[in-house]
Amino acid sequence: MQGRSISRGIGTGELLVSSEPISFLSGVDPETGIVVEHGHPLEGQSVAGRVLAFPYGKGSTVGSYVIYALKQNGLAPAAIINTEAEPIIAVGAIIAGIPLVDRLPPEFSRLPPGTTVTVNGDSGEVSCNENT
Repeated sequence: MQGRSISRGIGTGELLVSSEPISFLSGVDPETGIVVEHGHPLEGQSVAGRVLAFPYGKGSTVGSYVIYALKQNGLAPAAIINTEAEPIIAVGAIIAGIPLVDRLPPEFSRLPPGTTVTVNGDSGEVSCNENT
């Protein structure tokens, strides 16, 4: 599937999907990689090593630094997919070296969580492992 490249690199992992935006500041613990925002659909799940797909970021610009801290702590997502990337997530992904793409075609939304996908931030392509 072809999307728009935002942050370069290639990452592969299990797809972790949220229909709700994510705030990295106070929404994801940079020391554990766990989503801690009360009531969030991903509350209690780890983003570490997974391909994190969500519509867009929300909250403070400090969220960019939380994404960077996740990377420094070895707990960052393998890649990020947004419906529409905005500056907080884009800057965080770029400074942390996490591949980020957005604007994928509608068929992306039909991939079930847990599917192994590869995000190519260089080309904007997302591919899935047909065996999952």
